[in-house]
Amino acid sequence: MRIIAGEARGRKLKAVPEEGTRPTSDRLKESMFNILQFHLEGRRVLDLFAGSGQLGAEALSRGARECVFVEEARAAADVIRENTRFFEGRAVVRVAEAVRWLEGENGAFDIVLLDPPYSSKLAEKTLRVLFGRDLVNPGGFILCECAREKTPPEPAPPYALQKVYPYGGKQLLLYSRMTEDNE
Repeated sequence: MRIIAGEARGRKLKAVPEEGTRPTSDRLKESMFNILQFHLEGRRVLDLFAGSGQLGAEALSRGARECVFVEEARAAADVIRENTRFFEGRAVVRVAEAVRWLEGENGAFDIVLLDPPYSSKLAEKTLRVLFGRDLVNPGGFILCECAREKTPPEPAPPYALQKVYPYGGKQLLLYSRMTEDNE
């Protein structure tokens, strides 16, 4: 596992030693960041179900201003801290269950990276909380990695499903938060 592009390009990342953590492949990660490439500079990013923190670290390397990593497992949170040490002061790690953390969060984000366990209903539940609490800034995005057989949840305005990107047995769901100009 490594950072693909940006200021930390080529930097190796530690993996989480626990079973049950499924790292995103470099190929899929590259596809994710090709989708977001013109939207990262200076943005505030949220990496939910962060695992090793590789998605948020990639966002930071490509110019994100700050990334908040939310991960329930303490061992994984320790790995995130180690993997993001290079991004001094720009990485914030929260040890918490993602949905519960979102329900208490009051800040807003420009980009949300969502990669919950595939076998759970956490993608749908987390998206409903994100839409309902309106935690994405106008013009922002939610990029959700999930199993291909999942039906993308339909959001209510001001959110819209922009595109579904199939990748083998996986899919990426790109949601946007409309601005006042395009609502």
